[in-house]
Amino acid sequence: MAPQPPSPAKPTAAFVGASWAALFLGVIAYSVGLWNATMTKSEKGFYAAVLVLGLFAAVSLQKSVRDRAESLPVSALYLGLSWAVVALAVLMLVVGLWNSGMLLSEKGFYGLAFALSLFAAVAVQKNVRDTLQYRLPSHAVAVAVPESQWSGRRPAPGEGSPSAAA
Repeated sequence: MAPQPPSPAKPTAAFVGASWAALFLGVIAYSVGLWNATMTKSEKGFYAAVLVLGLFAAVSLQKSVRDRAESLPVSALYLGLSWAVVALAVLMLVVGLWNSGMLLSEKGFYGLAFALSLFAAVAVQKNVRDTLQYRLPSHAVAVAVPESQWSGRRPAPGEGSPSAAA
């Protein structure tokens, strides 16, 4: 039987709370800034869409990297797309802010709120995953199939399971 990676420690309540607080603070600050901004609705929509894209991409990237670290199958294409979309969201924000008529302090505010939100989304996703893995009984942990056996396809029923190895 292949050795399984050690189970992660349960995240502390302080870290979980701080992660959620940072996520809410970043998203709410960014949103309040947009609400009060003196820009057109289409500009506000652009910046809101960039935030949503960045949050989703950051969580997807964190999950893909973590899956790979735990020897769970993640295609190189999906991992590459996750990296590319995070970079695209950051690039879109930078280009949008660079070309805007906002004061430098406003540009800095949006940049910092965006960065805080993305970082906090990654931390929240990590905490959620660690908490779920901590709560799972040891027999319910899925058996990882090495990528050399996976080859970009889904494992057949029973493939990679403890009963298939016996």
